[in-house]
Amino acid sequence: MSVAITPSGKSPAPRDAQRIYSIADLAREFAVTARTIRFYEDEGLIKPRRQGTQRLYSAGDHARLGWILRGKRLGFTLAEIKELLDLYHVDRTGLQQMRELLRRSRLHIEDLERRRRDLDAQIGEFKDVEKHVAAELRQRGADPESD
Repeated sequence: MSVAITPSGKSPAPRDAQRIYSIADLAREFAVTARTIRFYEDEGLIKPRRQGTQRLYSAGDHARLGWILRGKRLGFTLAEIKELLDLYHVDRTGLQQMRELLRRSRLHIEDLERRRRDLDAQIGEFKDVEKHVAAELRQRGADPESD
């Protein structure tokens, strides 16, 4: 997994590449439900090994889950997250993955800034309505603060 997409956004701490995690381990560490982890499995984002009915998650699955959750917090869709994660398998250097992450991050920033401008404009309009309605209520002898 590339350094560019660690769960914390920082260089990963050295991990035991041989460590195996149970679904309960991952759920506890990432503060999610086992159902959430199984959902990401069903979506093809993580692929644990099976030993009978028990799921066995690798260090790679652990890293992928961390990025999936971070990607969701950042507003990426599951399809975007899957594409970004899959890029690592195309280019093991991680350069293609990092370039695509940078490109998509910039698109998300542009979208969020546009939405912030729209929200600021909407708030301004509501404040204008509030001011005019309060003035009209006062003019009619009603207290704008009472119900």
